Parts: sequence; C-alpha cells; structure tokens
Amino acid sequence: MKKYEDIKTAICPKCGHEYTGRPALSRADNKTMICPDCGIHEALENIGVGKEEQNEILEIIHRSMREKDK
Repeated sequence: MKKYEDIKTAICPKCGHEYTGRPALSRADNKTMICPDCGIHEALENIGVGKEEQNEILEIIHRSMREKDK
C-alpha cells in the first residue's frame, strides 16, 4: 500500500475537480485513486444511500471540518 506522506494537489479522474488530501481508492475498479468526496459518494451509494442524502452527509462532513479548522 502506498503511503501519502507528501500530500499534493491532484485532479480527480471521476469528477474532474482539483483536491488536496489523501485520495480514496475507487470501488469501481479497485485501482483508480479518486478524491475523498467521490470516495464518500461511492461508499454511501454502495450501502444504498440516495444521491440527495449523500450530498447532505457530505455537507455535514465539510461543515464539521471547517469548524475544526477554526
């Protein structure tokens, strides 16, 4: 398993957005590294969570991270 000690900016091949942080391993092929948000979407979709609720959960996570950084 690769170690991501030097976190760099990357472009997510799934959504096309730029991100900084540890990538997630796509569940689609178990090879492609994707952004953390797409990783969360894939995980939630895998357990049957609908798209709208996925977005709500992701917003809660982002809000929590912003508050933590204050």
